[in-house]
Amino acid sequence: MSALGTRRAGRREWVGLAVIALPCLLYAMDLTVLNLAVPQLSADLQPTSSQLLWIVDIYGFLAAGSLVTMGTLGDRVGRRKLLLIGAAAFGAASVLAAFSTTPEMLIAARALLGVAGATLAPSTLSLIRNMFLDPGQRQVAIGVWVASFSAGAAAGPLLGGLLLERFWWGSVFLIALPVMALLLTLGPVLLPEFRDPDAGRLDPASAAMSLVAVLAVIYGLKELAQDGPGWGPGLSIAAGLGVGLAFVARQRRLADPLLDLSLFANRAFSAALATNTLDFFVSFGALLFTAQYLQLVLGLSPLEAGLWLLPSSAGLIAGSTLAPLLARRAKAWVVMVAGLVLGAAGFALVTQVTSTSGLALLVTGSVAFSVGLAPLTTLATDLMLGVAPPERAGAASAIAETTSELGGALGIAVLGSLGTAVYRGRMAEDLPAGIPGEAAEVARDTLGGALTVAGQLPAELGAALLETSRAAFTSGLQLAFAAAAALTVGIAVLVATVLRRAAGGEPPVRA
Repeated sequence: MSALGTRRAGRREWVGLAVIALPCLLYAMDLTVLNLAVPQLSADLQPTSSQLLWIVDIYGFLAAGSLVTMGTLGDRVGRRKLLLIGAAAFGAASVLAAFSTTPEMLIAARALLGVAGATLAPSTLSLIRNMFLDPGQRQVAIGVWVASFSAGAAAGPLLGGLLLERFWWGSVFLIALPVMALLLTLGPVLLPEFRDPDAGRLDPASAAMSLVAVLAVIYGLKELAQDGPGWGPGLSIAAGLGVGLAFVARQRRLADPLLDLSLFANRAFSAALATNTLDFFVSFGALLFTAQYLQLVLGLSPLEAGLWLLPSSAGLIAGSTLAPLLARRAKAWVVMVAGLVLGAAGFALVTQVTSTSGLALLVTGSVAFSVGLAPLTTLATDLMLGVAPPERAGAASAIAETTSELGGALGIAVLGSLGTAVYRGRMAEDLPAGIPGEAAEVARDTLGGALTVAGQLPAELGAALLETSRAAFTSGLQLAFAAAAALTVGIAVLVATVLRRAAGGEPPVRA
């Protein structure tokens, strides 16, 4: 191996990593910080129910849909340059969102935030690939990178709650300004520039097709999770998959494709990508139930629920940062399998919660599966970057991020639909007699609807409905977590067989 390949990072690179972590933290924070502000902005802007859904969702939709384009664009124009442009755009869009005066203006601002946010993850991860050439150091850096997203997701609701106690709803968006100002100041000094010297021209048609494909699939999965199976979600997913297939066919014909499909020919890359996608499938699906259980079953406030979720966030941070250290003492696949076994045990523990008690079990189980799943994210991401050539690191990062988003959305849709089916089945059988027809229909649909109906009924009947609906939801949760435990064991088998063999014998992709 050349001297360049073994050069170890120094103080400059580690300080640069701290700078890189800032936009990652902010990206995740913006996915969660708005939730607490919904009541205030609803009273101020008075959006329709449809507009409110777009205000909340469009950020994540456009961020996921733009990742492939932004990752490849960074390889072409320069990763640091794209990161700084994205940071400036993110700050400007945050100001626009904070001072929005109409629902349409806020939707547009959130859309711009999503596009700007899509520059952050692939640019930062691909810069790590260039800054940390030593494999051991790169694993540590990726662990910090993964942990920064977890820290942002945990800090969003807490910091947002503190701001909303003193200021107006738009203040939650202004958190971005000092962070992006710091990045724009220190980034040019501490972060190296890298671009593919042989990159061709960007194909606008491919960029549009990748956006449409990812948007349609994720939108369909979200509708599937929210409303259950139907023609609308099915057609959206089918349309997205159709555009995706056309996108792949176009890449095969282009001299300068937007997405380098040769990355998938590497077995180690593909195996790591598959296991990482499944990891996000089970973790996102589980988190959907966790937050609802704390608030709707145990009756905690959003802030209290956020505080009880902090231990699992801390577990995710600990698992991400400890994984590289453990990988020095044992093979990476062994660390991943051991973590997945712990994760499966955590999921299994949560299946024992009841509708009247279970806070300790839920917190303990969520810490266990957070600590257990984190090493897979860190080490699989490192493997994907390690086998990709440096000039394709942006594309590899974008693929990893996009499939993670798709895996998470699919997990929410599948496990969410499973839990919903159990809830509705139990409610159809056990709904207390005497509830008016329309109210009964609302109560059978969702737990949130049942809680609303219960508050409008006579005390005794309302209490019976609460008990029944919470027990039905808990039954759905138990089955969803049992499925997550079984899937996690399956992922462990996949890592111990397919990924172990692929990672052990596959050379890096050559440009």
